[in-house]
Amino acid sequence: MAKREFTGKHAAAVFIGAFAVIIGVNLALAYSAVSTFPGLEVKNSYVASQEFDVRRDAQEALGWSVRADARDGQVILSITDTEGAPVEVAKLSAVLGRATHVKDDVEPDFAFDGTAYVAPVDLGAGNWNIRMVARADDGTEFTQRVILHVRG
Repeated sequence: MAKREFTGKHAAAVFIGAFAVIIGVNLALAYSAVSTFPGLEVKNSYVASQEFDVRRDAQEALGWSVRADARDGQVILSITDTEGAPVEVAKLSAVLGRATHVKDDVEPDFAFDGTAYVAPVDLGAGNWNIRMVARADDGTEFTQRVILHVRG
Protein backbone atom coordinates (compact mmCIF):
# COMPACT_ATOMS: atom_id res chain seq x y z
CA MET A 1 0.00 0.00 0.00
CA ALA A 2 1.41 3.29 -1.10
CA LYS A 3 1.83 5.94 1.52
CA ARG A 4 0.18 9.26 0.58
CA GLU A 5 1.77 12.52 1.57
CA PHE A 6 -0.02 15.59 2.79
CA THR A 7 1.22 18.21 0.34
CA GLY A 8 0.88 21.94 0.03
CA LYS A 9 -2.01 21.43 -2.42
CA HIS A 10 -3.90 19.44 0.24
CA ALA A 11 -3.29 22.15 2.86
CA ALA A 12 -4.47 24.83 0.42
CA ALA A 13 -7.64 22.84 -0.36
CA VAL A 14 -8.44 22.43 3.36
CA PHE A 15 -7.73 26.12 3.99
CA ILE A 16 -9.88 27.32 1.06
CA GLY A 17 -12.68 24.88 1.91
CA ALA A 18 -12.83 26.00 5.55
CA PHE A 19 -13.01 29.68 4.61
CA ALA A 20 -15.62 28.97 1.91
CA VAL A 21 -17.84 27.35 4.55
CA ILE A 22 -17.34 30.27 6.98
CA ILE A 23 -18.06 32.90 4.32
CA GLY A 24 -21.08 30.95 3.03
CA VAL A 25 -22.61 30.70 6.50
CA ASN A 26 -21.99 34.40 7.18
CA LEU A 27 -23.66 35.38 3.90
CA ALA A 28 -26.67 33.14 4.63
CA LEU A 29 -27.07 34.61 8.13
CA ALA A 30 -26.68 38.19 6.87
CA TYR A 31 -29.33 37.61 4.19
CA SER A 32 -31.68 36.09 6.77
CA ALA A 33 -31.19 39.04 9.16
CA VAL A 34 -31.81 41.68 6.49
CA SER A 35 -34.77 39.93 4.86
CA THR A 36 -36.65 39.49 8.17
CA PHE A 37 -35.97 42.98 9.63
CA PRO A 38 -39.36 44.62 10.20
CA GLY A 39 -38.11 48.14 9.55
CA LEU A 40 -37.85 51.42 11.37
CA GLU A 41 -39.85 52.19 14.48
CA VAL A 42 -39.87 55.97 13.92
CA LYS A 43 -39.02 58.17 10.95
CA ASN A 44 -36.95 60.66 12.94
CA SER A 45 -35.42 59.37 16.16
CA TYR A 46 -34.28 62.84 17.27
CA VAL A 47 -37.81 64.26 17.16
CA ALA A 48 -39.19 61.14 18.86
CA SER A 49 -36.63 61.48 21.67
CA GLN A 50 -37.61 65.13 22.24
CA GLU A 51 -41.27 64.17 22.71
CA PHE A 52 -40.65 61.00 24.71
CA ASP A 53 -40.88 62.44 28.23
CA VAL A 54 -44.11 64.31 27.50
CA ARG A 55 -45.78 61.23 25.97
CA ARG A 56 -44.56 58.97 28.77
CA ASP A 57 -45.82 61.31 31.51
CA ALA A 58 -49.25 61.63 29.84
CA GLN A 59 -49.47 57.87 29.42
CA GLU A 60 -48.45 57.17 33.02
CA ALA A 61 -51.01 59.71 34.27
CA LEU A 62 -53.74 57.47 32.84
CA GLY A 63 -52.68 54.74 35.29
CA TRP A 64 -53.57 51.93 32.91
CA SER A 65 -52.21 48.40 33.13
CA VAL A 66 -52.36 45.98 30.21
CA ARG A 67 -52.32 42.18 30.21
CA ALA A 68 -52.66 39.76 27.29
CA ASP A 69 -53.85 36.15 27.34
CA ALA A 70 -54.64 33.58 24.66
CA ARG A 71 -57.15 30.78 25.14
CA ASP A 72 -59.81 28.95 23.17
CA GLY A 73 -58.77 30.54 19.86
CA GLN A 74 -59.05 34.06 21.22
CA VAL A 75 -56.65 36.77 22.28
CA ILE A 76 -57.79 38.71 25.33
CA LEU A 77 -56.34 42.16 25.95
CA SER A 78 -57.25 43.47 29.41
CA ILE A 79 -56.79 47.17 30.08
CA THR A 80 -57.44 48.21 33.68
CA ASP A 81 -57.20 51.45 35.63
CA THR A 82 -55.49 52.04 38.98
CA GLU A 83 -58.49 50.55 40.82
CA GLY A 84 -58.41 47.40 38.67
CA ALA A 85 -61.61 48.31 36.82
CA PRO A 86 -61.81 47.56 33.08
CA VAL A 87 -61.15 50.47 30.75
CA GLU A 88 -63.04 50.99 27.50
CA VAL A 89 -60.87 53.15 25.26
CA ALA A 90 -62.02 55.62 22.61
CA LYS A 91 -59.98 53.83 19.94
CA LEU A 92 -57.80 50.71 19.87
CA SER A 93 -55.50 49.40 17.16
CA ALA A 94 -53.01 46.59 17.53
CA VAL A 95 -50.60 44.47 15.54
CA LEU A 96 -49.99 40.93 16.75
CA GLY A 97 -46.86 39.16 15.60
CA ARG A 98 -43.60 37.48 16.39
CA ALA A 99 -40.69 39.51 17.68
CA THR A 100 -38.32 38.12 15.05
CA HIS A 101 -40.18 38.68 11.77
CA VAL A 102 -43.28 40.28 10.29
CA LYS A 103 -44.59 37.47 8.07
CA ASP A 104 -47.05 36.27 10.76
CA ASP A 105 -48.26 39.79 11.68
CA VAL A 106 -52.02 40.26 11.88
CA GLU A 107 -54.24 43.13 12.99
CA PRO A 108 -56.85 41.52 15.24
CA ASP A 109 -60.34 42.99 15.27
CA PHE A 110 -60.64 43.59 19.02
CA ALA A 111 -64.11 44.13 20.46
CA PHE A 112 -64.84 45.25 24.03
CA ASP A 113 -66.95 42.68 25.89
CA GLY A 114 -67.48 44.73 29.05
CA THR A 115 -64.35 43.53 30.81
CA ALA A 116 -61.64 43.17 28.14
CA TYR A 117 -60.92 43.40 24.43
CA VAL A 118 -61.34 40.06 22.67
CA ALA A 119 -60.41 39.00 19.14
CA PRO A 120 -60.57 35.61 17.44
CA VAL A 121 -56.99 34.67 16.52
CA ASP A 122 -55.49 31.20 16.23
CA LEU A 123 -51.91 31.37 17.48
CA GLY A 124 -49.12 28.84 17.42
CA ALA A 125 -47.04 28.15 20.50
CA GLY A 126 -44.27 30.54 21.46
CA ASN A 127 -43.68 34.19 22.17
CA TRP A 128 -45.83 36.84 20.51
CA ASN A 129 -45.87 40.64 20.74
CA ILE A 130 -48.92 42.87 20.67
CA ARG A 131 -47.95 46.38 19.62
CA MET A 132 -51.00 48.33 20.69
CA VAL A 133 -52.06 51.95 20.41
CA ALA A 134 -55.08 53.02 22.46
CA ARG A 135 -56.60 56.47 22.68
CA ALA A 136 -58.22 57.67 25.89
CA ASP A 137 -61.45 59.69 25.86
CA ASP A 138 -59.41 62.86 26.45
CA GLY A 139 -57.23 62.12 23.38
CA THR A 140 -54.16 60.85 25.26
CA GLU A 141 -52.34 58.20 23.27
CA PHE A 142 -51.32 55.03 25.12
CA THR A 143 -48.76 52.86 23.33
CA GLN A 144 -47.32 49.65 24.65
CA ARG A 145 -45.74 46.41 23.50
CA VAL A 146 -47.39 43.58 25.37
CA ILE A 147 -45.66 40.21 25.45
CA LEU A 148 -47.90 37.20 25.05
CA HIS A 149 -46.64 33.66 25.82
CA VAL A 150 -48.66 30.88 24.16
CA ARG A 151 -48.08 27.40 25.52
CA GLY A 152 -47.86 24.58 23.03
